[in-house]
Amino acid sequence: MELFHTYGMPGRWFSELFDVAAGQNGFVTSGDVRNLGGSNGVLVDLERHGHLERVERGLYRFVLFPTDPRDELMAAVLWPKDGGVISHDSALDLWELCDVNPTAIHLTVPKSERLRRRIPAGYVVYRRHLEPDDLATVDGIATVTPLRAILDGMERGLDGRLIAQAIDTATRHGLILADEQRALGRSAQ
Repeated sequence: MELFHTYGMPGRWFSELFDVAAGQNGFVTSGDVRNLGGSNGVLVDLERHGHLERVERGLYRFVLFPTDPRDELMAAVLWPKDGGVISHDSALDLWELCDVNPTAIHLTVPKSERLRRRIPAGYVVYRRHLEPDDLATVDGIATVTPLRAILDGMERGLDGRLIAQAIDTATRHGLILADEQRALGRSAQ
């Protein structure tokens, strides 16, 4: 397995993983390297040569990528083996729908996800089957739609003023339809 060309220059694995990382705010996972036909040793070698930094078990970040205020959200989405999506308060904040100030990263994973690893401090994990219509992205970060985020907030008992603000903002920005707005308004009462 060729990791580096002569003189320590990055080779195939660097290039292929860098392409993956470009769509993930600079992050790569052990699953990403396995999908490309490599082993976890590839990540360890790239870290040893200073190309990657280890963020969490099985999660690395290319040092060449500039940091972004939303890196924590991308890392959270990549943390579960089968992937997760930003949800609840964190999704409301990501969509900038209301003045919610999440104290943790809210993440929804598939019901089938077997979480064998310790849930990182600062994560609140929910299990739910999400329909394709519930899923969206914001700046490349997998999240629930504004409608699903508002419904999640309502289920969680988020303050009614924040829910009303989220409904109003989503409506004004065309993120929810008029009939969805009316249904949410009835549910919020």
